[in-house]
Amino acid sequence: MFSKDIGIDLGTASILVYVDGKGIVLQEPSVVAVDKNTGKLLKVGTDAQRMLGRTPGNIVAIRPLREGVISDYDMTERMLREFIRKSVSFRIFKPRVVICVPSGITEVEERAVIDAGLQAGARRVYLIEEPLAAAIGAGIDINKPDGHMIVDIGGGTTDVAVISLSGIVTSESIKVAGDQFDEAIIKYIRRKHNVLIGERTAEELKCSIGCVFPRPEEVTAEIKGRCLMTGLPRVFSVTSSEMIEAFEETTTRILETIHSVLERTPPELVADISTNGIVMTGGGSLIWGFDKLLESHTGIETHVADDAISCVAYGTGKSLEWLSTMQDGTINISRRKQMNH
Repeated sequence: MFSKDIGIDLGTASILVYVDGKGIVLQEPSVVAVDKNTGKLLKVGTDAQRMLGRTPGNIVAIRPLREGVISDYDMTERMLREFIRKSVSFRIFKPRVVICVPSGITEVEERAVIDAGLQAGARRVYLIEEPLAAAIGAGIDINKPDGHMIVDIGGGTTDVAVISLSGIVTSESIKVAGDQFDEAIIKYIRRKHNVLIGERTAEELKCSIGCVFPRPEEVTAEIKGRCLMTGLPRVFSVTSSEMIEAFEETTTRILETIHSVLERTPPELVADISTNGIVMTGGGSLIWGFDKLLESHTGIETHVADDAISCVAYGTGKSLEWLSTMQDGTINISRRKQMNH
């Protein structure tokens, strides 16, 4: 074997690459920096992210994935190629690649992901749906006839799914996730404090004091922004309870989605879920109190998976073992016909 198979968690906020036999070898933001005049790719990943909101006129930092799907095809392909090149050193054969996609993806969007993967240097591209990958990565044995609920809150999409017998029974994917939490902070601070802050500041706030459930004690953070009245810099402090207020609309949408998936789940599986609990994965699930919020709303025990951010990438990596049992022509692993026969 000269070529290693690769699993890629193609996220809106970050990309993780898993190489067979090595584990996760790369985790970088899904950002590319391009020279507008020449179209030349300057930086990819972490180096490009440092440029977000700070670039001179001719350099633009782009996030080629929006809400879990490819919004700039050309840039996604170039970014993928760069990441695949970084992860797999000298090789004679092209690798087979499994790429993770949101469960609500359309056929056109699936095609775009497959084409981008092939263009970026894969021999064959397979897809796996995010909730399934997240479940495998969280250590759930998905082959059993036992219902599990996964809530995967990424950067661009939240995927909620009920999984049994290694397939997705019901699922829903909404374009409300980490990015919307950042936007909610920006809007709230603009409305309430009359100050404009950037995306990066919003994200830092989300990670440091953000919460969706009352904390035992209030925390505050000092932030800098531009006052909309004077146009001058201003420093002020924000509290964690203001964060709950800012996030309210976004969290409500996620809760409604979980509710509607539960409503469509067969009663037998709902009974399983109330025993097994709900598992949360993805970076968004790390916002303080999310598990407590779900628990108080559904009455079902909820816990955040260990290493929630890498769950999907690990699951995608583990699914590489199935490639040999795949029937030819199956592109989507979540719908593969034969299981361990």
